[in-house]
Amino acid sequence: MTVETAETGGAAAGDGTHAAYEKLIALLDERGAVYRVLEHAPEGATEAVSALRGNTLVQAAKCIIAMVKIGKKEKRFALAVVPGDRRIDLAAVKALYGGTYVSFASPEIAEELAGSPSGTILPFAFDERLELLVDPDLLVHPEIYFNAARLDRSLALSTEDYRAVAEPRVERVSTA
Repeated sequence: MTVETAETGGAAAGDGTHAAYEKLIALLDERGAVYRVLEHAPEGATEAVSALRGNTLVQAAKCIIAMVKIGKKEKRFALAVVPGDRRIDLAAVKALYGGTYVSFASPEIAEELAGSPSGTILPFAFDERLELLVDPDLLVHPEIYFNAARLDRSLALSTEDYRAVAEPRVERVSTA
């Protein structure tokens, strides 16, 4: 692990407890993953945080939780991870599940399932109710970048290690 600090003009914010962040770091260390921790000014918007980190948008993992209704009584939740320059293709997610309706999960549900606030959702599914769907176009780069369950800290993670540790279902779930 390497910690790099972006020029923030002062100390990094966010000294509270960060259970999802700690869980992720412990998992990556346990599995011997290659990653760098990047500290930066607090930011959750993909475009702005990519500029702070110095990565291209196509390398940024944008993470969105969708809710899919299957019939009248069943709901499934998908964590869709797409390149930062793309949008989630809700119709594609709905089709993957044979759903009758799809929408973004409410912020409250998304944050509960992710274990972190919106803007910091990890490209890992730690909740058994979430299925991890990753767009193949994100996986063509040597590293992916994402906020690490905190607005003030990101990871640059080896894509090969990401695939090995997260074990995502790779599906086309993005649109321009």
